[in-house]
Amino acid sequence: MVFIASVIASLAPYLISALLLFLLLEQLYYLFKKRNIPGPLFVPPIIGNAVAVVRDPTSFWDKQSDTASISGLSANYLIGKFIVYIRDTELSHQIFSNVRPDAFHLIGHPFGKKLFGDHNLIYMFGEDHKSVRRQLAPNFTPKALSTYSALQQLVILRHLRRWEESTSGGSRPVSLRHLVRELNLETSQTVFVGPYLDKEAKKRFRTDYNLFNLGSMALPIDFPGFAFGEARRAVTRLAETLAICAGNSKARMAAGEEPTCLIDFWMQAIATENPPPSHSGDEEIGGLLFDFLFAAQDASTSSLLWAVTLLESEPEVLNRVREEVAKIWSPESNALITVDQLAEMKYTRSVAREVVRYRPPATMVPHVAATDFPLTESYTIPKGTIVFPSVFDSSFQGFTEPDRFDPDRFSETRQEDQVFKRNFLAFGWGPHQCVGQRYALNHLVLFIAMFSSLLDFKRLRSDGCDEIVYCPTISPKDGCTVFLSRRVAKYPNLSLN
Repeated sequence: MVFIASVIASLAPYLISALLLFLLLEQLYYLFKKRNIPGPLFVPPIIGNAVAVVRDPTSFWDKQSDTASISGLSANYLIGKFIVYIRDTELSHQIFSNVRPDAFHLIGHPFGKKLFGDHNLIYMFGEDHKSVRRQLAPNFTPKALSTYSALQQLVILRHLRRWEESTSGGSRPVSLRHLVRELNLETSQTVFVGPYLDKEAKKRFRTDYNLFNLGSMALPIDFPGFAFGEARRAVTRLAETLAICAGNSKARMAAGEEPTCLIDFWMQAIATENPPPSHSGDEEIGGLLFDFLFAAQDASTSSLLWAVTLLESEPEVLNRVREEVAKIWSPESNALITVDQLAEMKYTRSVAREVVRYRPPATMVPHVAATDFPLTESYTIPKGTIVFPSVFDSSFQGFTEPDRFDPDRFSETRQEDQVFKRNFLAFGWGPHQCVGQRYALNHLVLFIAMFSSLLDFKRLRSDGCDEIVYCPTISPKDGCTVFLSRRVAKYPNLSLN
């Protein structure tokens, strides 16, 4: 023991020197990559500013945006990774338009490959990517969207009734964040895999998805007991469950039955091809279905929460929505909103689009540089850099009075969605633009129409309640806490028949 202690004591100066050298080289490495762009001159050793981004992501990213206000970009350092934040819209377009093997790779999360696995739609390029997107086209035809619309309305109505009844007729407030998340999880399960999940499977699914949510906001420590490691294993289980659903759907569609959910429309199209297309095995489809779930679930939760928040704070907008919906659909009809009626709700759709512009759910879309990339005349992004184009910042550039919530900017008269198309990046841009954006907008329009028509609501306001928090997409700080009460004599009796 004495000998070991003496050896350690003799080596201590060398170990300390080696550690100090490593820390010095790490700082020089960061400064070399940062070069002339704004960013901290010193970063904490090894973990960088990871603690700051986990502890208070809103403040961290707001500071990155402020730092980038002049040059359009800024630098930082997170767990051994050099990062570049991009505030300027045109610089963001250079990232979105150059997603290819020799430029930028979309990763969806700073540690996305560890979390999602390698075989994921967002990591595909070229013909592989085009082939899968072609396979997905039948999932979003008018017939398919009509089928989903009916399912969405049934789930929305069921949850709205439950929310209102749980508040004892509006006598006590309720935070909508977790309620909306549950609504969206049931919607996703019902629309995507419909009859293929039984009650027990849905319960396990909910537990695993909550584990995934928690882990996506944690430090990337991949060991049992740590949130990130639990999230990665939960993703594996979720994909396996969805793979079983794909296999069951293939059997039903091969038997000639009619599609009742998204996976059915997908498998019906695959069944007509001989040989089957690439990436159509059950396991791969399970992984792709999880991509859909991830894209739809938290983004939609964010949008629905902000829709309630903004409608409550803009009484004139709310009144116009109610007036438009009342002219087109009546709860007393006991009929579902048809696709044609949904198309007539033009102002309500403008409100939905403005919600997405004003509060884009996924504020940034991380990519990694596969090679040195000359972004500007004076700065080249080094290979391996994680790049964060800010969709949020782009939403407040170009548009008329961008800080104002103004649904009329999307009217047929003003058409700012076309005039400032390059700034409306909430659904992405380029080859990886969101394939399900029509479905997502339809869901938001249906929710706004039904929520505003069936319920009265008033916000329980508190200091900072409208401040943005990340969980993992953005939501109001108070979780959108409201008083709810029924505004109709009785709820509609909706059914698929």
